[in-house]
Amino acid sequence: METHLADWIRQAPEGAEIESILRACVHCGFCTATCPTYQLLGDERDGPRGRIYLLKQMFEGQTVGASTRQHLDRCLSCRSCETTCPSGVRYHRLLDLGRAMLDARQPRSGREQLQHRLLRAVLTRPRLFGLALGAARLARPLLPAPLAGKVQPSAPAGVRPAPRHPRRMLILEGCVQPSLSPNTNASTARVLDVLGISLIPAPEAGCCGAVDYHLDAHTAGLDRARRNIDAWWPAITAGAEAIIQTASGCGAFVKEYATLLKDDPAYAPKAARVSALAKDLVEVLGAEPLEERLAPRLKPDASPLAFHCPCTLQHAQKLGGAVEAVLRRLGYTLAPVADGHLCCGSAGTYSLLQPEISQALRTRKLDALERHRPSLILTANIGCQTHLASAGRTPVRHWIEVVDANLGGKSPGA
Repeated sequence: METHLADWIRQAPEGAEIESILRACVHCGFCTATCPTYQLLGDERDGPRGRIYLLKQMFEGQTVGASTRQHLDRCLSCRSCETTCPSGVRYHRLLDLGRAMLDARQPRSGREQLQHRLLRAVLTRPRLFGLALGAARLARPLLPAPLAGKVQPSAPAGVRPAPRHPRRMLILEGCVQPSLSPNTNASTARVLDVLGISLIPAPEAGCCGAVDYHLDAHTAGLDRARRNIDAWWPAITAGAEAIIQTASGCGAFVKEYATLLKDDPAYAPKAARVSALAKDLVEVLGAEPLEERLAPRLKPDASPLAFHCPCTLQHAQKLGGAVEAVLRRLGYTLAPVADGHLCCGSAGTYSLLQPEISQALRTRKLDALERHRPSLILTANIGCQTHLASAGRTPVRHWIEVVDANLGGKSPGA
């Protein structure tokens, strides 16, 4: 793509990167075929190619207004287009930079700014979110239906085994997952304990930074990344094998620490080390001798399960099919799911900021997942889990909960 960037962007620190991404696009349009919002809305500006043109216009100095922001905000950042793109266009990076620059040049309305600040304040603080969730559960009958659906009861976590093995790994607890699904990381600890791996707590580590960063508060997001690196570093130097994420959205962002902090001389080497150690749970289990040490202890139900692969797992981390492979190795029966590459509509805060589009995508996804009448829908990201469950249809759980339940842990249907 030919570019004629305006001086203000050409001279910015990100100018060369933006020009490189724009020039990689060859206008082929393959991305539109796999874009959920384009499929739903049918507007070229609500597909990746159209949004790239809108960003290009802004970077070349043309006037942009509310319409540009609307089409950019409608993007899920699911990155399905990146999986499809034959030219390797780093669309998500261009979008992150473009949204932040648009906000800097044309600030959002006071209402939108307040909305973003509230989301960042509540979602990134586990204790505050837990209190807010508790209050919402009490007031659930009074809440609007889209919000009430997200206020689901959670199964208690049960006991985590104390560290006792020579093999040790860190785990990111997450922001909202400890309140929405406390059993997920507890189940992870119990399953890994069977495999001879102990989880090391790192209470100083907090939000991965994705919520801030994707709401255009880049500085705040990177500051959270630095705090997590500091929190994990003592265990890393002591020999921790990995930093496990059970929420694929967090995992995708932690794996980008190296790129996001590459120009920070104080943190670049540590960020590279952290990103190298960051592993989705399925990467850890997939490398273990499951057939010898885990499968003989399991007695999976014969009824089929449906797995929804989160966008952050298949498109960002390139681990599509990995969870399904592990579950089959363990003896589970999985139902086929049509259009598995498409987003469920959760996409971080998207389901709160774009509820109409989000719910339409959720309905499409659930129809595909339920086609073969599974007893449970499994996934690998707390956002997808909460969003799909909020429809009140088939129960939705993290896949590790099912494995744990078959080992004698808590029931995934609790």
